[in-house]
Amino acid sequence: MSSKPSHRAPAVTRVRRTLAFRLTAAYSLAGLLFVLLSTASLYIVLRTELDKSTEQFLADKLHVLRTILQERPNDRDALREEIELETAARRYQQFYIRLLDDHGVPILTTPGMAEQLDVAELIRRTRNHSETSVSMTGVHGRAFRVASATAWAGTSPPRGDTIQIAIDISQEEALLRRYRLWFWAILLASSVLFPLLGYRIARHGIRPVEEIAATARRITSTNLRERIGAEGYPSELASLAGTFNEMLDRIEQSFERISRFSADIAHDLRTPVHNIRGEAEVALARARNVDEYREVIESTLEEAVRLSELIGDLLFLARAESPLTELRRERVNVGTLLNAVRDYYEASASDGGISLVADEGAESVTAELDRALMLRAVSNLVSNAIAHTPNGGKVTLAARAEGTAIRIEVSDTGAGIPAEALPRVFDRFFRVDPSRSATSGGTGLGLAIVQSITTLHGGHAEITSQFGHGACVTLRIPVLATS
Repeated sequence: MSSKPSHRAPAVTRVRRTLAFRLTAAYSLAGLLFVLLSTASLYIVLRTELDKSTEQFLADKLHVLRTILQERPNDRDALREEIELETAARRYQQFYIRLLDDHGVPILTTPGMAEQLDVAELIRRTRNHSETSVSMTGVHGRAFRVASATAWAGTSPPRGDTIQIAIDISQEEALLRRYRLWFWAILLASSVLFPLLGYRIARHGIRPVEEIAATARRITSTNLRERIGAEGYPSELASLAGTFNEMLDRIEQSFERISRFSADIAHDLRTPVHNIRGEAEVALARARNVDEYREVIESTLEEAVRLSELIGDLLFLARAESPLTELRRERVNVGTLLNAVRDYYEASASDGGISLVADEGAESVTAELDRALMLRAVSNLVSNAIAHTPNGGKVTLAARAEGTAIRIEVSDTGAGIPAEALPRVFDRFFRVDPSRSATSGGTGLGLAIVQSITTLHGGHAEITSQFGHGACVTLRIPVLATS
């Protein structure tokens, strides 16, 4: 029985390059590229200038010799001075000249030219480069620049002489060789120095990022008080640290609200459940007559209704905060809506000796709203106002247009809200009355539902109150849908 060979490819381990590595590589490559371009540019400029200087010297010499031959063709002393004597006085950049007549016979030659240059090679190289210099290596390996040109002597008839000139450029070539050696030395040193400096710069630059990461690692659900100290950070990272700290503040506040919310849910669900359980246990403790059982069942039913309403409110808040929630908008006359709420609560307000009034000016206010949700929001406000307004008080419903928005107000002349409680009145399960009883504080979800409905419509709710002199809740909602 044979086994098939495995063709599975070996696992490839990917090296996760750190930010410091990437920055170091970027700094090094940028630095090396800059050094390379700078030194190469300087080398090109230097070589160009040296070649230009050599070409200019050759052109000047040819011009001088042509001038002498043209104007003083028989002045051998002037020609000898230019060809034989001047070069002997030069210590560097020696040059050699040979003057030939129209038959190719040498007239004058710089001493030592034959020892330094192969004349036949010079003739061959310059044959097709009239008036243009070319490079040539001398007998002893020295570098020369050579040229050949025709000069017309001012005789009768004119005579076409040939000027062959060579200039020793070995000093320039030596200078360029030394420059190339320095170039490679600088490039080699830079390839070692730049990564070291780049790594130190990169490590120093990303230290704030590492500190931010270390702070983030220390943050847990039980430790949300960690913050990033942005002192001394660059402006970009300081802004990032500030944004991160603001996010942590929001998360900490959210966790605190969730903790309070969870505790409140546990308390508000536990109370009716315990009441139902207690009623049942009492009823079953001994035999009872029909009327006693009826009382137990009625009490149990009240607690069940309260529990059902609480669960319904919680489900509504959960749906309202879902991003998939859609409003059923329609053109609504806000005055008609307020009158409907007033008519519904008028009886209960009269029983409490409270005057319930709807402003007639609201009849002209219209907006695109979800009618059912806005009825619930305004009803919650009116119910809450009636519950906190004493006998002889007044609850007023009003609405008015404000540019592209409408403002709905429900105000009362009740007990008011303490200033320290105002920032939290829209929180879930928050009650100004710490007793948490159903009669004094309800479930504590009414204003939270109002806030959610207003937010769904793209608006916001706010409350003002003077303790002992009533409160006013204002809903500001855009007239048209913003979606």
